[in-house]
Amino acid sequence: MPLDVLGIIFAIISAATWGGGDFSGGQAARRSHQFQVLLLAAGSGMVVLLISAMVRGESLPDGRSMLWGAAAGAAGALGMAALYRALSRGNTASVAPTSAITCAILPVFFGLFTAGLPKPAQLVGFALAFVGIWLLSRSPSRGEKAFKEGMLQAFVSGIGFGGFFIFMAQVGKGQVFAPILVARSVTLIIALIMLRLNHLPTPRLTSNPMAVLAGVLDTGGNVFYLLATQFTRLDIAALLSSFYPASTVMLAGLVLKEKIAPAQWAGMAACLLALILILI
Repeated sequence: MPLDVLGIIFAIISAATWGGGDFSGGQAARRSHQFQVLLLAAGSGMVVLLISAMVRGESLPDGRSMLWGAAAGAAGALGMAALYRALSRGNTASVAPTSAITCAILPVFFGLFTAGLPKPAQLVGFALAFVGIWLLSRSPSRGEKAFKEGMLQAFVSGIGFGGFFIFMAQVGKGQVFAPILVARSVTLIIALIMLRLNHLPTPRLTSNPMAVLAGVLDTGGNVFYLLATQFTRLDIAALLSSFYPASTVMLAGLVLKEKIAPAQWAGMAACLLALILILI
């Protein structure tokens, strides 16, 4: 199997796993504060990564990879906390795609400065993505103020995840679990600091099982994404991994019975076409 195809497969698996993690995290944030959810998710992910790194026999990454991993962890903490908060407000069909498009565009612009101008079709994809986001935001269901706040948090989460995509792709090749373990450690530290600053209690591990599940799934997505970047280009890996709202929205419709307005269906179709145009 060609390495590029293998990278694409890893990216698609990453998207599916991340979507499940985002849905779980959004549900967990309805029961606990987003920073409590972030702490539990980071902790459960660290356990999985530590065991996996020991089984695979990975040592600590070099200094450069540790710095990139730490930067990815900080960006990921921002993205996760904002997304969990936004999803806890409802409007999953708008929040998840908005976050995804924002974080997908950032690696492409990073490529603009490192690899030159994108193709004309990709530029059309950028424009179509913004149209899709506008359509997705046409049907608030929880009140105009709450909806706008949720969309703002979705943009913030997209910026955080976009930073994670870029930073994590800079780690050295060959290692998988150790760099992500560094990133998760930084996320855990940030979550603890935010709990103290907001005078929130440290949650028990059993207080919110959905948060623990979110951490395991999100960590799985991170692993498959990092594998994807080692077998294919950053922009391809990041953009395909950004399809995660598909599973998030599907779960919201099946489990929560959230209704998706016609304009939002059109917005999702526009976003999907935008991602395809950006990839070609």
